[in-house]
Amino acid sequence: MPETLLVTGARAPVALHLTRLLSAAGHRVLLADSLHLPLARFSRMKAGYLRIPPLRFQPEAAAGALSDLITREGVGLILPTCEEIFHLARLAQQGTLPSPLFAPPFALLREAHDKGAFIRRCAALGLAVPRSLVLTSRAELEQLRPEAGDLVFKPVWSRFAAKVLLRPSPQALDPIRPTPQAPWLAQAYLPGEEISLWAMARHGRLRGLAAYRARARAGQGAAIACEPAESADITDFARRFIEGTGWHGQISFDLRRDAEGRLLPIECNPRATSGLHFFRDPKAFAAAFGAEGREVHPDVTGPQGVKAAMLAWGVRPLLRHPRQFLRDWSATGEMTAWPGDPPGPGGQIAAMAEFTLTALRHRLSLQEASTRDIEWNGED
Repeated sequence: MPETLLVTGARAPVALHLTRLLSAAGHRVLLADSLHLPLARFSRMKAGYLRIPPLRFQPEAAAGALSDLITREGVGLILPTCEEIFHLARLAQQGTLPSPLFAPPFALLREAHDKGAFIRRCAALGLAVPRSLVLTSRAELEQLRPEAGDLVFKPVWSRFAAKVLLRPSPQALDPIRPTPQAPWLAQAYLPGEEISLWAMARHGRLRGLAAYRARARAGQGAAIACEPAESADITDFARRFIEGTGWHGQISFDLRRDAEGRLLPIECNPRATSGLHFFRDPKAFAAAFGAEGREVHPDVTGPQGVKAAMLAWGVRPLLRHPRQFLRDWSATGEMTAWPGDPPGPGGQIAAMAEFTLTALRHRLSLQEASTRDIEWNGED
């Protein structure tokens, strides 16, 4: 039955895609974000856009604006797409939001986002995991200095592979200062294939899944171009984690297939990621949300990417191997394209320009600027 839905995190390409899927299936889709020009705002398929105060810095004001919108427009479900999910889950826990949130309880979100706690949960579910050590002091870090070349170091609370040290020299560990409030994770380096996984679940039941491998990245972080990578053991991993945790909402994983063929979890992003773009059948996708919905499968089989981002982050490969880059660029479908709907290049450029101004104003990288007002780093 068609209803009014609220998609948050309108800055993300996945928010734009989710809006189109649900709108084309007959739902009325509203958008919210704290940016002036988020990407999804340029879609003709939205029913409206509300700019709210930043959830990270002004949670009470943002909650008031959202509550007014939800009540006024009769929103039946809130669908978060980015790290605003943590702030919204906390508001939902407090009873501040007058509509259900398509997400698990805050405590489970926190556990999944915590890189060390996530690995412990996987192990408790009987899933194979890589050696992983949470570091909360300089002394614990020093113990690992002799074997640094066989490990990967990263903050427990981080995103986009920010600050990751991959098989560093012992000297490269000098700047790291782990604390109980800002712990780091040391994890065994696993040579092999990296696989990303997006899934959607309803109360512990898998409703949709897309596995993919990156063809291009924004630096070392988020995939900006990817291709399908399906296999039975990937589906089995997702199903066991979702059923074992009772997961409700969207969830994403970074996995690695090691030299022996084992599939091992690296970390979890409890939100939407690029795998969502491999679904283009609105009715089948929207039906999976329902109480009696069936599991939906990807209907896109070729590579997908955000072409403006590929150019923005692809200057070096373009200069080094121009023919190969242009062949890959031409063979990649545009993630943000949809028949009869912008934003196209103009919307991408406007959204990127706002991030660029934020980065310059606060002396941040583009990646840091893109989440500055919504990210969550384990704060109580």
